[in-house]
Amino acid sequence: MFETAFAKINLALHVRHRRDDGYHAIETLFAFAEDGDGLTLHDDADRPALTVVGPFGAGLSGDGDNLVTRAAGAYRARFGGGAAAFTLDKRLPVAAGIGGGSADAAAVLRLLARRDGMAEDEPALMSIAAALGADVPACLVSRPVRGDGRGDELRFVDTGALAGVPLLLVNPNVPLPTGPVFAVWDRLDRGPLADGAPLAVAEAGRNDLEMPARAIRPEIGAVLEALAGCAGTRLVRMSGSGATCFALFETVAARDAAQGAMAAGWWTLATRLRA
Repeated sequence: MFETAFAKINLALHVRHRRDDGYHAIETLFAFAEDGDGLTLHDDADRPALTVVGPFGAGLSGDGDNLVTRAAGAYRARFGGGAAAFTLDKRLPVAAGIGGGSADAAAVLRLLARRDGMAEDEPALMSIAAALGADVPACLVSRPVRGDGRGDELRFVDTGALAGVPLLLVNPNVPLPTGPVFAVWDRLDRGPLADGAPLAVAEAGRNDLEMPARAIRPEIGAVLEALAGCAGTRLVRMSGSGATCFALFETVAARDAAQGAMAAGWWTLATRLRA
């Protein structure tokens, strides 16, 4: 059985304040690309296992603690079932602001639920997702949703204007862990995320982590400037805590032309928004 771990995009990300529990209160509009990592379930395994392959698999190990094995273990602890072995085709850059491990964990839960004939909206499945990480519930859904709280309090939004929109992801090939970005956030509350039509909300919004991320990785500024200079863009922004940036385009042709104009050595993915 195969499942795509869809790349996560924050169309807008407003950081409101640091909570007493150490997490940050955020308001975000999640969307997802049609592409991402690939996860294969080998259900004839006699013991749990994970094999990591793919262009970004180097340096990642299937041994020890990781979100894929944690998700599988949490599912088995809650619902039972036999051992599961997985192959993860790591196609997305690591520590890149586009879901990564959270999307992989969510794909594990979807695969195991499908194997067992369980609905993906099973409340216990969402509880497992929330315990694995703040982004995992949205990644489990993998469709446009608004996230409040830690980002795990979800509200579905109208997907009509977003479905199939041409999307270009660009990363300057630099990893950027989330913790250091939040650590240098200036703690200024710049106001709430609006309500309304998702694309209008995104256009009126911002990413409050962009400036701290750029302070750590100035290459992000170069990516944003390159995307902003392309014809046919509807929205240009950094996703999550970076360093991946994205642009929404009017047409596939404009997206593909922009991809060809990006600097050599940058990672790019030409795709669409998933409904």
